[in-house]
Amino acid sequence: MTTVPALDETEELLRGLAASAFDVTLDDAPALLAAVAVGIDPTDAVARIEAIRVEREAGATRGPAPAARLETLRAKMADAALDGFLVPLADEHQGEFIPPRAQRLAWLTGFGGSAGLAIVLDARAAIFVDGRYTLQVRHQVDTNVFAPHHLIESPPDRWLAENARPGMRIGFDPWLHTKAGVDRLRRGCERAGAELVAVDANPLDAAWADQPPPPLGPVVRHGDDVAGRASADKRAEAAATVKDDGADAAVLSAPDSIAWLLNVRGCDVGNTPLPLSYAILDTDGAVEWFVDPRKLPAATRGHVGEDVSVWDPGAFGVRLDALGAAKKRVRLDTASCPEWIRLRLEASGATIAAGGDPCTLPKARKNAVEIAGTRDAHVRDGAALTSFLAWLAAEAPTGGVTEMSAVERLFEFRRRDAGFRGNSFDTISGSGPNGAIVHY
Repeated sequence: MTTVPALDETEELLRGLAASAFDVTLDDAPALLAAVAVGIDPTDAVARIEAIRVEREAGATRGPAPAARLETLRAKMADAALDGFLVPLADEHQGEFIPPRAQRLAWLTGFGGSAGLAIVLDARAAIFVDGRYTLQVRHQVDTNVFAPHHLIESPPDRWLAENARPGMRIGFDPWLHTKAGVDRLRRGCERAGAELVAVDANPLDAAWADQPPPPLGPVVRHGDDVAGRASADKRAEAAATVKDDGADAAVLSAPDSIAWLLNVRGCDVGNTPLPLSYAILDTDGAVEWFVDPRKLPAATRGHVGEDVSVWDPGAFGVRLDALGAAKKRVRLDTASCPEWIRLRLEASGATIAAGGDPCTLPKARKNAVEIAGTRDAHVRDGAALTSFLAWLAAEAPTGGVTEMSAVERLFEFRRRDAGFRGNSFDTISGSGPNGAIVHY
């Protein structure tokens, strides 16, 4: 048996940074690296982060994933006494954009779209995608191994009802599913006489030997001058909502809600400036924030204030247990939070007060500063896009512009703005016949 040597703290930190969406080319990157990677020369850190990313890209799957991965997963399933397993395109926060570590569906199948689910049984497997990817899935996935299905026309719960066998134990990772999603899939299993069971350890993670680590993107302050409201005011308003609902606390799992509540921004995932974390909001406005402390420069710790206590993410379950032990009534958005949280709270004795995320409505009501900032951002981005279109009009007739070179050029125009932090989504660039392909 080969023993993998443990990484030192510096290498772990740099690998976590490389597994985030931290842009090492931004003007403030050296200062942020110096703040979170204390004692490491920023130039050396940039070189190592880039090298790790190049290494990961070189090892990335091109086209269908090797069949050996599916067999390894099935072996791990057998070790856990499972006859099947669900592999969604999701992370532990049910986010739209997910970090490399959460790209389990892509690793297993080769599929690179933004929505999908695979179901692996002991003798067959299927992958479910929506109408945007009916062509793409057949290019990227070995359809002799994973039968492609439409998410709406042939939903996963129906497939389970038709393909699972009586007595089967089909596992799911409760971190990666919501209660509503689990209930729907459970009904499909029950129609087949099978059982859907939550697992403590994801067998795919055990099969994925070089799975990237959790992202460690630096978390920065989002000042009142751009937020328009102090975090203390936001916390007081959200806490009052929780108290009026008759709850003792609220658990937050949506990174955008936590970023809004605490006036912070991050770069754990692409296209959205969010730090991945969890939080417990008390009715007095105090917050327990479960975030890897390595992400937090001293300035960010000072910015969030004394009423926000920072906890290691490993303590999250213990703090949920404490709510249960105290017989607390806990507000939880069961429509969006991982099923793991609900199961942990119920097992510990807490009462679930199902309700919306208390940050959702106040976050949606933009104040004057936010509205002005949004308009200003659109003007600046419009200028960048206009410059790009002028360039394209001049260069495209020469025949030297490709789909990808156009993407790169647009990015260059956008990043010239001092406030640019990244794209809101990856640019979809299609020309000629490719322009007629849905979601090309």
